[in-house]
Amino acid sequence: MIGMNIRILRKKHKLSQEQLAEKLNVSRQTIAKWENEEAVPDIYKCKILADIFQVTMDQLSRNMSEEEVNQLGPKGKQFFGVVKVGERGQIVIPKQAREMYQIHAGDKLIVLGEDATKGMAILKSESFLEFAEMIRKAELTEDESE
Repeated sequence: MIGMNIRILRKKHKLSQEQLAEKLNVSRQTIAKWENEEAVPDIYKCKILADIFQVTMDQLSRNMSEEEVNQLGPKGKQFFGVVKVGERGQIVIPKQAREMYQIHAGDKLIVLGEDATKGMAILKSESFLEFAEMIRKAELTEDESE
């Protein structure tokens, strides 16, 4: 499980066993033993591996297929697939994303965009509004102290 993930992530990041071993201050043979499931890295080495591969400790250690490992994005970023825009501009948010971010029918979402990158972001409105209120209160407190 973890050994296969280490092997696939190492190859995805174009690292040899020797290069990975240097980053972890272990021998190449140690990397080979981990990848062949003959040994398991300690928690400290797992943390370093997760940082090197930009994944969470959970992602590093859980049982995933090679395809799932290859689709992992950098830590804190998710890839849920590609969606098609309908004739009226509607999109279907993938089930995995809806579950992870607790998006339900009837929820209000905010769509933000950036001209330079043509990037878009979708946020749950209540989270965004709470954040905006926190900023407003901070500004009012700052104005009062002047």
